[in-house]
Amino acid sequence: MNKPVTKEEFDLIDASAALEAEAMEKSATGRKRKKLFAGLALAVALTGGSYYAYDALIGSHHVETDNAYVGADVAQVTPQVGGPVRDVLVQDAQQVRRGQILVRLDDTDARIALARAQAELQAAERRVRSLVANDGERSAQIAARGADAARANAQIAGARADLDRAAIDLRRRENLAASGAISDEELSTARNAHATAAANLLAAQAMLAQASANREAAVGSRNTNLALIGDGNVDTNPDVLAARAAVEQARVDLERTIIRAPVDGIVTRRQVQVGQRVQAGAMLMTIVPIQAAYVDANFKEVQLARVRPGQHVTLTSDLYGDDVVYDGRVIGFSGGTGAAFALVPAQNATGNWIKVVQRIPVRIALDPRQLAQHPLRVGLSMNADIDIPN
Repeated sequence: MNKPVTKEEFDLIDASAALEAEAMEKSATGRKRKKLFAGLALAVALTGGSYYAYDALIGSHHVETDNAYVGADVAQVTPQVGGPVRDVLVQDAQQVRRGQILVRLDDTDARIALARAQAELQAAERRVRSLVANDGERSAQIAARGADAARANAQIAGARADLDRAAIDLRRRENLAASGAISDEELSTARNAHATAAANLLAAQAMLAQASANREAAVGSRNTNLALIGDGNVDTNPDVLAARAAVEQARVDLERTIIRAPVDGIVTRRQVQVGQRVQAGAMLMTIVPIQAAYVDANFKEVQLARVRPGQHVTLTSDLYGDDVVYDGRVIGFSGGTGAAFALVPAQNATGNWIKVVQRIPVRIALDPRQLAQHPLRVGLSMNADIDIPN
């Protein structure tokens, strides 16, 4: 016959069961924790392996950045001559073609200057032709003065002969006068004839000197004229060439009153109005050649060890999103980091130096056909991914 269970035995059995249940619960929790740690370790291993595989197979062959922006070599439109603005034919955001007329200046002063220069050219040509014609006249003057000198020489020869004859006649009369064969009047006449012949010789010699001086003056005048006309060609005369240059300058200034677009692009920052008087060199507007846009991507210095010019670049813009992909090509690298050319460069030689990873601008050319299909604007944000070969 079974004994009845006492209260103490019942409490002992209940405590034993509770301890056994608690032990079983702890055992189950431990097994669950081990499974969780094993799963976590497996997840970490898979993540690390995936990252390593991605880096080895894909990541190591690409460098990318979202610090990239569209740029272009914009053209500033400035007048080369000053004057009042007569017409403005374009507006901001308008597409223009190279050679298209943008602004017309009042050309009244330029036309007057051209007419004045043309008149001065004609005067210079006539002046040179006159000098060429005068050369023949001066040659004739030299010949005439030479003839005068020859005539003076002939007169000297005649005067000298007359003097010799008068001297002989005088000596004969003086000999006859000593014997009383002739009268005093006849002797006086012979003496007067001798004196006259001597005076005529001096006069002829003076005429020769004057004729020689006149010929030298004519030769000097002709030499001066020859120096002015050079080789006698009107087309090569310095005065004519200078006058023609003035005409060309005036014609160019007249053409420059019409201001044309230097490149294809979009008109931006138009600052000129009709009636405004502009000075040479003042900026009227800017033309952005969006068809020749490029991208400046600022990569970290640690990303560029294997980047070389010519490598392919995949780009997307924030404007169109990932649906539009551009194909680019690395052109080259900037000569320094952005911080090196900053307006206030970093003073790394101070005691409070903290190393900061620098960025170097990389110039990327875009496909013109893709730009034509999906135009970009200067300053837009881009994402650049450079393909690096093995």
